[in-house]
Amino acid sequence: MFKKTIAVALALIMAIALFAACGNSENNEKPGMTEDLLKGAELEKFDVADDFKIGVICLHDENSTYDNNFIKAIKSVQEVLGLSNEQVLIKTNVAETSACTEAANQLVSAGCKIIFCDSFGHEQFLLEVAKAHPEVECCHATGTLAHTEKLANFHNAFAAIYEGRYLAGIAAGMKLNEMINDGKITAEQAVMGYVGAFTYAEVISGLTSFYLGAKSVCPSVTMKVRYTGSWYDQAAEQEAANALITTDKCVLISQHADSLGAPAACESAGVPNVSYNGSTYDAGENTFIIASAINWAPYFHYIIKCVTDGVAIEDDYTGTIATGSIVLSGLNMNVSNDETKQAILKAIDEFKAGTLHVFDTSTFTVGGKTLDSYKADVDTDANFEGDTEVVSGGYFHESEFRSAPYFDIIIDGIENLNTKF
Repeated sequence: MFKKTIAVALALIMAIALFAACGNSENNEKPGMTEDLLKGAELEKFDVADDFKIGVICLHDENSTYDNNFIKAIKSVQEVLGLSNEQVLIKTNVAETSACTEAANQLVSAGCKIIFCDSFGHEQFLLEVAKAHPEVECCHATGTLAHTEKLANFHNAFAAIYEGRYLAGIAAGMKLNEMINDGKITAEQAVMGYVGAFTYAEVISGLTSFYLGAKSVCPSVTMKVRYTGSWYDQAAEQEAANALITTDKCVLISQHADSLGAPAACESAGVPNVSYNGSTYDAGENTFIIASAINWAPYFHYIIKCVTDGVAIEDDYTGTIATGSIVLSGLNMNVSNDETKQAILKAIDEFKAGTLHVFDTSTFTVGGKTLDSYKADVDTDANFEGDTEVVSGGYFHESEFRSAPYFDIIIDGIENLNTKF
């Protein structure tokens, strides 16, 4: 069975390309799929100089759901702005080592006015290039140093994806309710499994927001988490998902990892799956429910417009639902239902109105107690000490003091099964 599942995953690994960063109508043509529930922003065309070039450095390539999300985004902006392939230079499979410095310097030599890196571990190497080349705008996803370095040409960006994760969690919780009502599981058996890459704040913030979304509609839900120690390791992700299903008795699986390992395991086992960074419908049409993702197209559009207009780029940019930076794929109605769709749309309206907060402290506890104060390590000092009070007004203010997530608390109801990563 394991070999068969691997074969299915390998055969379908390019299926992830079906979910574009701006929302993809192709996905809506799949049997049972609704239109995308949260679409990306409409991008305006503007004139760009013929000698303009942007370079994009990716940790992996199109086979990674994470990296493919960025590649799709820059290509969508390229199309809107009418940029040639000579103006958009993409380097893939660039390790978080001096290889990043080398790749960035090559892009500088090629005449790029903007260099963008997509992985956390690229940051220090891109910062070196920014210091050496003040004439080039260096932009980095998921990083933490721009707001403290105060370098005019070095910038971080992320998005309030915890809102998208929460919405996907609602879909998961509604599926659990359906399973309970149909007598397939008891309320106490509503246990979700989660495949995480590392025990970083970015992953913990995401898995917690997913759990809280599920808990908002299914109060009895709990969740178990297994980590792989890699952003992209198909075998490890599949192994973790299989362990969550068979050993840990999880009845629904989600992930913050970048291959089709977990979705393929779910399809083989017939276990419902919620994916991230893009729809995995083609790898699991019988189990895929919905996917959330950051839409990076608005940010690429924004930084190109800034350079074109000679305007300063924000040092630390946070995309939101309002900026079109959070997207949800279509909902698979063969696995879900219209009641779920309506619950998600209601929550979207509440986010837009500012009446719903993911980390509302009245909705969770830590060690049996309400979280009424927390000092987060926003400035990322060497000792990883908390420096900023982030709880006020009844909720944890994620990604407001820095774009990169800093929610790193394991709340009650979530069990980490391995934490060595």
